[in-house]
Amino acid sequence: MFQIGGQRHAAQCDGWSRRDFLSVGALGSLTLPQLLAAEQASGLGGNHKAVIMIYMAGAPPHQDLIDLKPNAPKEYRGVLNPISTNVPGIQISELLPNMARIMDKWTGIRSIVGAPNGSHDSFMCYSGRKGSTFNTNGQAPGGWPSIGATISKLQGTAKAGIPPFIGLAPKAGHPPYGASGKPGFLGAGHGPFKPTHHSKDDLTLNDVSQNRFGTRRSLLAGFDQFRRDVDYSGQLAGMDAFTQQALGVLTSSKMANAMDLEKENPTVRERYGKGDSKNFGDGAPRNNTHFLLARRLVEAGARCVTLNFGRWDFHSKIYDEKSGVNGHAPIFDQGLSALIEDLHDRGLSDDVAVIAWGEFGRTPKINGNAGRDHWPNVSCAFMAGGRMNHGQMIGASDKHAAEPADRPVHMGEVHATLYQHMGLDPNTTTISDLTGRPQYLVDGWKPLPELI
Repeated sequence: MFQIGGQRHAAQCDGWSRRDFLSVGALGSLTLPQLLAAEQASGLGGNHKAVIMIYMAGAPPHQDLIDLKPNAPKEYRGVLNPISTNVPGIQISELLPNMARIMDKWTGIRSIVGAPNGSHDSFMCYSGRKGSTFNTNGQAPGGWPSIGATISKLQGTAKAGIPPFIGLAPKAGHPPYGASGKPGFLGAGHGPFKPTHHSKDDLTLNDVSQNRFGTRRSLLAGFDQFRRDVDYSGQLAGMDAFTQQALGVLTSSKMANAMDLEKENPTVRERYGKGDSKNFGDGAPRNNTHFLLARRLVEAGARCVTLNFGRWDFHSKIYDEKSGVNGHAPIFDQGLSALIEDLHDRGLSDDVAVIAWGEFGRTPKINGNAGRDHWPNVSCAFMAGGRMNHGQMIGASDKHAAEPADRPVHMGEVHATLYQHMGLDPNTTTISDLTGRPQYLVDGWKPLPELI
């Protein structure tokens, strides 16, 4: 059965009945090109759901961003003051004035739990599961895939020439700080496509013609086919998928165009700002152009874009104007607020969900080096877009921002919410691991009712 104009019709074995064709043909006597043009003009068919995930590498201090405790002793509250937002009753850090101005367009979560320990690892943020970037012990055979890899596997390419899963993280001194999300048992073909400013020129064919490139492609397929035929691990099949993805990028200008910020409106570029182009210590760069690139990539057709921002591991001098939260937060504030507003301005906010968070929180009490140490008990997150109920704070921590006091939110719940936004039921949809065993997308967690 399918539906046209509110009426349901029985279909023939090929999926269409004679009445269906007559009904379609009678739609204003439009030709097929006219129908497609009308569809494009109305926004139907061209849109796709997407996720932008921002990993705040090193773990940001929740009590200095959106969970300030002004009534706590100074050694707990620190030196920063809360400011009012455009939503009555909600206050956040003075370091986030732009986010305060658009509080109605995003949601803060002050009670994130689920970090397995206090070790730096992006794995939990990208997968929503316990595990490690370094090894797969205790995971499903082959390792748990990240949300980007899972979306790539289940939904594939939205638009030709644009990989479904793109990671903007550069190589970092501490490997998890430079991770974009692992493909796990889904194989390399569903791992992140990683364009960088170093390889932008490699996204076009230059002087190689399409016909000549096609000949080389056929030759490669002929040489490699016998290896695919005897491979039982699935890894070569995964490489085939990645090869097809790479060839699609090379034979299309869409990826190169999306990466070319010179094509962007200068006023929009100025709104995002630049930040830092180089890695911050052994972490990620504080690069605001990556926020803009993420928007351009999802608009071009990517389903999931991940980016890593800064190095929030402030064991000392947490309020330093350059290296501490006072240096990081204002750049982050400009980039994230610009992204959220830009998505709204371009009519993409319903289709694109944004999440920004780190692997854990920071210790409630400031240490002897004027810093905060690792604290897996509670942390925070920023969520926007996805046609969700925004302009709120979910959950609360206790008076010292040490433990959840109300509505603990597990990282798996956030992932369940993102999967539901993508049109995937996290508790019924499965993907098969390397043994063929079906695995659910999350460990039984449900989407956040406060947002959906």
